[in-house]
Amino acid sequence: MTGPYLAILGATATMVGFIAGLGELFGYAFRLVSGPLSERTGQFWPITLFGYAMQMSAVPLLAWAPNWQTAGALIVAERMGRAIRNPPRDVMLSHAAKRIGLGRGFGLHEALDQLGAMGGPLVVAFVLVHRGNYRSAFAVLLVPAVLTLALLVVARVLYPKPQDLEVGHEKMETGGLPRVFWIYLAGAALVAAGFADFALITYHFQRASVIPNTWVPVFYSIAMGLSGLGSLTFGHLFDRVGLWILIPLTLITAAATPLLFLGGFWAAMLGAAVWGVGTGVHESMIPAAVATMVPAQRRPSAYGIFTAGYGVAWFLGSVIIGELYGISIWSVIAFSVATQILAVPIFVSVRKRALAT
Repeated sequence: MTGPYLAILGATATMVGFIAGLGELFGYAFRLVSGPLSERTGQFWPITLFGYAMQMSAVPLLAWAPNWQTAGALIVAERMGRAIRNPPRDVMLSHAAKRIGLGRGFGLHEALDQLGAMGGPLVVAFVLVHRGNYRSAFAVLLVPAVLTLALLVVARVLYPKPQDLEVGHEKMETGGLPRVFWIYLAGAALVAAGFADFALITYHFQRASVIPNTWVPVFYSIAMGLSGLGSLTFGHLFDRVGLWILIPLTLITAAATPLLFLGGFWAAMLGAAVWGVGTGVHESMIPAAVATMVPAQRRPSAYGIFTAGYGVAWFLGSVIIGELYGISIWSVIAFSVATQILAVPIFVSVRKRALAT
């Protein structure tokens, strides 16, 4: 919604692209700040609450933005809020999930996230149909924003020290992050670089007339639904078999690109489903694995570095895939599939190192 809204407020296409790019840059750069900061201070809740408050207030305030400059600043602020709250939030989630299993905990988190990703756009679409303006659509998002912050305050009161939820106590670790973490980050970065953005996928659908425009939200809903279901299912398997599950899932999700870019309607629908499963893997199991290889005391910095590196790799891969699309679809498929397959031997190596320790 932000692109058309900025255009209505008078922003040029160049400024829309600049605002989106700046938001993504800050959205990953600030993770390198909030992660180490929460590690040094141990103030997980204050930093998380601050990030959520910034993010949750920025979106509804778009309804009252007087011009595109103000709206652009709010869009960037939303990404910054997400960056600030993510590393300490993931650390707290890793502590809480230890009792039920890291895969199951992160999988449940991703499933609920995707439930919102399905429901939120439908609510906004309903408002747009009946009220016909973006300001009303943004204003209605104040309701889930307030509920989110209220739930966070309740969680803060009930669980002031989430690190106490983790069974057992590890010895203090003050050295650098283990080598296996950096190897794993390299593999995850390859997966991220080869994973096509849905924006480019829908651009291809439009340009190649693969599906009618009215079906695009349906395909996205299918992807998000399977992302949530997949994260629950495969999260449970992750707890049972460990990192091994990432190897076949990486090979499976690599098939999404040829299905999406070469197939017709039904192949594209299958590709969207596989793409959704891949999204669930990216958002649940890949970060869950970090907690298995990094001491609890170093997780804030680890998650900050990991998510920032993962995001940068995704951004660079998206740029490359976009450029390759202008050359040929086959070059897009070759790059996407090759980079993801290259991650497999790295994951195998990480699994062997994990078994050795």
